[in-house]
Amino acid sequence: MCRRGVAVFALFLCLVGRWPAVDGEDPYLYFTWNVTYGTISPLGFPQQAILINGQFPGPNINSTTNDNIVVNVYNFLDEPFLLSWNGIQQRKNSWQDGVAGTNCPIPSGGNFTYHFQVKDQIGSFFYFPSVGTQKAAGGFGGLRVNSRLLIPVPFPAPADDFTVLIGDWQAKSHKSLTRRLDSGLALGRPAGVLINGHSGRDAATGRDDPPLFAVKAGQTYRFRICNVGTKTSLNFRIQDHSMKLVEMDGSHTMQNNYDSLDVHLGQCMSVLVAANRPPRDYYMVASTCFTKYLLTATAVIRYAGSTTAPPSQEIPPAPTGWAWSFNQWRSFRWNLTASAARPNPQGSYHYGAIKITRTIKLVNSAGRVDGKRRYGLNGVSHVSSPTPFKLSEYFGITGREFRYQIIGDEPSKPDAPMIAAPNVINVTHRNYVEIILENPEPSVQAYHLNGYSFFAVGMGGGKWTPASRKGYNLLDAVSRHAIQVFPKSWSAIMLAFDNVGMWNLRSELLDRQYLGQQLYISVVSPTRSIRDEYNMPPNALLCGAVVGLPTPPPYS
Repeated sequence: MCRRGVAVFALFLCLVGRWPAVDGEDPYLYFTWNVTYGTISPLGFPQQAILINGQFPGPNINSTTNDNIVVNVYNFLDEPFLLSWNGIQQRKNSWQDGVAGTNCPIPSGGNFTYHFQVKDQIGSFFYFPSVGTQKAAGGFGGLRVNSRLLIPVPFPAPADDFTVLIGDWQAKSHKSLTRRLDSGLALGRPAGVLINGHSGRDAATGRDDPPLFAVKAGQTYRFRICNVGTKTSLNFRIQDHSMKLVEMDGSHTMQNNYDSLDVHLGQCMSVLVAANRPPRDYYMVASTCFTKYLLTATAVIRYAGSTTAPPSQEIPPAPTGWAWSFNQWRSFRWNLTASAARPNPQGSYHYGAIKITRTIKLVNSAGRVDGKRRYGLNGVSHVSSPTPFKLSEYFGITGREFRYQIIGDEPSKPDAPMIAAPNVINVTHRNYVEIILENPEPSVQAYHLNGYSFFAVGMGGGKWTPASRKGYNLLDAVSRHAIQVFPKSWSAIMLAFDNVGMWNLRSELLDRQYLGQQLYISVVSPTRSIRDEYNMPPNALLCGAVVGLPTPPPYS
């Protein structure tokens, strides 16, 4: 569909009252994306990848707070496809969330038009394919939300703004990885690390790739760093340069300086870098951490007017040990004086004074179901239903498709056998909930919650107990959407479930997510009102048990 066709379609949807209309002052951004396979060689040998408009990584979306984003996606793959918008809250609109529990996949040869508003958000985010293991093949890209001109940001405008997508990369195709996981084998270690789709050096010649970024001496630049990988946390640093952290997962932070930053799976950070070194080439570095192996990618930053002499080969080493990383996390603080869009709950700075109505403790585990490797939360390894859970709720057939609350708010006994089933829990609309993520395993875990920002209030070693609350940061914890859990440790988050919909809480480790370490959280409006949730859009794809059923009456 051409740009004009998409615009007419969007206007029609607003006129018929089935897609949320917005105030005339909120602009629309239109995109048409063709999703195809293509051949790339990021590690020196050809691989099949998922491209968007022929690009790897995909196109960058550059938007402003309250913009309406319309993305018309054509699927030219030989398999179903979905895009999810990592960190975009989709207020009242889980219909656009793009995961298996909310949307039917776009069939091969089909198309679907996403329409969502980046309402009251700012910051650095990314999109990615959510079907199976497709994220391991590409299909991801950056998504930034700028503050409106009327809302000042707590730092001067940078000379330029760069998106930096870092992540581990597998040598095998995503279809091969899927077969491995389905057969019970492990995903295996990554083959390398990429920065914006490049490893940094030509494998045949050993020479550095051409510079990815150009700067001018005396200027300051913003770098938006997102870990879009599948398996590992990464340490990020820039040779001979300090980084001033200014934003994290959509929240302005206190502006501390760092020589390096640990960026865990699914997380984004914005830093300001002053080009105050002698004009020459410098390395940007991303390397694996908390692993027995070390994989490193580099990218060249070139000062304008410098010689083309290569950067110093003395690449700065990354810190070691998760205790260092834990202490770095403790230094992150929310900037309470910055003007910006405010995350839930209702923009309150006083989250620490809100009464907790429920505590949900989730413990990750590994086990076997029917002889095959599975991962789970509280003894349940999640499996998706042929009918997205959101559609089952909307059409009133949940009892036929899945049951709520097959797990409790406390973990199952350690010796209880793992079961595989749809893992969906209920949370009462607007309740303020504490979620404990406990990790008894010797590896770092990472989680993301769709549809929300939460307050990352605490971390600690061993098992969480109610006494652990004494160490919570109840004043200025950063509001964010992704959190790590260190080995044999716990992390605590708090949030108000004020966003109606069906929302995915998942491990960001692709193999664990694919094999069941995730669940869905259902937040239902008791009034069934359009004030709380938008109606199902008229272009919604239907699949599973709802095909052929009469459409429920719209919300009023």
